[in-house]
Amino acid sequence: MSLTLLPSTLGLLVQDSFAQLRMDRKQCCAKLLVQPSRGLVDEKFIVLVQKVPPGLQLTVHTLYKCEDGHNWEAFGHYTANATGTVNVAEDPSLGGTYSGVEQMGLLWSLGPVPGSKPGLRMRKMNVQTPMEVTISAYEGHQTEGFMDKVPLASVLVERWYMAPGVCRIPITEGGLTATLFLPPGPGPFPGVLDLWGGGGKLVEYRAALLASHGFASLALDYLTSKIMLETGKMVGNEYFETAYRVLQQHPQVLGSRIAMLGLSFGTSVTLKMAAYSQVIKLRCAVCISGSHVQPVDGSVAQVLSFFNENSDKTRFSEENEVIWRELLLPIPTDPTLKVDVGRLQCPLLLVVGEDDQNWPARESAVDIKEMMQQAGNSHLLTVLSYPNAGHLIEPPFVPHARASKFRTVTTGTSVMVMCLWGGETVAHSRAQEDAWKKILVFLRENLYGGGAASLSNL
Repeated sequence: MSLTLLPSTLGLLVQDSFAQLRMDRKQCCAKLLVQPSRGLVDEKFIVLVQKVPPGLQLTVHTLYKCEDGHNWEAFGHYTANATGTVNVAEDPSLGGTYSGVEQMGLLWSLGPVPGSKPGLRMRKMNVQTPMEVTISAYEGHQTEGFMDKVPLASVLVERWYMAPGVCRIPITEGGLTATLFLPPGPGPFPGVLDLWGGGGKLVEYRAALLASHGFASLALDYLTSKIMLETGKMVGNEYFETAYRVLQQHPQVLGSRIAMLGLSFGTSVTLKMAAYSQVIKLRCAVCISGSHVQPVDGSVAQVLSFFNENSDKTRFSEENEVIWRELLLPIPTDPTLKVDVGRLQCPLLLVVGEDDQNWPARESAVDIKEMMQQAGNSHLLTVLSYPNAGHLIEPPFVPHARASKFRTVTTGTSVMVMCLWGGETVAHSRAQEDAWKKILVFLRENLYGGGAASLSNL
């Protein structure tokens, strides 16, 4: 049996063959370079696409499979210059998940791939392995279906929270649920007690990154600790003093140079301990997206109950996302309902997202400043306030989560809700990068240096 081809059909086949030949040639010649291809998560990289035809439209794409199995992607649209090159650090993205010249847009604009379940938030839970991100270049300005397309070139990139030589040590001493991260080298090092917020769990990635920058950092679980799970009772204030002592007495820690860093509910604990504890003597404190409003004589359980008493002030967005910022508003005038920050004797850095929909961080910062001015210790205060940034101000290039599912930890129940954190992606990402740089400067100045940091020239 013979097969006869019509002239029109033959022409199409010839065109397809030439098109495939051109594609094969591009696939063979296109070069994708990422420098450095292995580095810390807060380290910038350069992405270059080279040896493609001048004027060729390209999509540069990142794909990351999170530890929970969900895929995240980001992409930008580019046009190769006269030398057949695209430099993501210098050339503008014409569309995609970000636009303009954005060197790290391929990371901070990562979002769940189409079809993913709602409410996802990207968090690295195993800091002993890297984020493995695949960066690829595709012909044309593509917007979907990347997994079904053949890229011109791809590179696997590793982003680490733990620098080489950082030591990770689980801590159970004194009933703690904690992990100590020690920088490489003999030490001793200044220390940081690292507290996350109301979701509980032992979250290690920020402490690991702090150790990568030279600080012995203790990540502490204080809401879902082993003690709490075994007894059903929330930890007392002495739990934090125990954590401080463990850090202070470690042979590789400078016991007189310790800071606390808290985010969200971690800020409440940090401010209370800094102001009232007879054991915890801090060299400085960093408080991100939190408030000083709480019953000052209350335990962790009583503070959480105080928040819940105002649950009738809960609001919901048009998408039915929970807004909790009004629970602590208006800022009380009763001195028993807010930490007396006038008692602080160490430098304090407040980091505020002005679009925080979870905590009244902006209003709290204003009141803290007024209280410290009246007490005569406002020289210890530095406020970093970021318009259009939300609640979850994380290390640089962590994707912005405007809203996500959140499991609350309270005095007897655990409820999953969809929380509105706030923020606009570009502004929030800028805030994360700027705040992290200044947090590191603040910690270095106060823990390695001799006095309070000045951020006015940064």
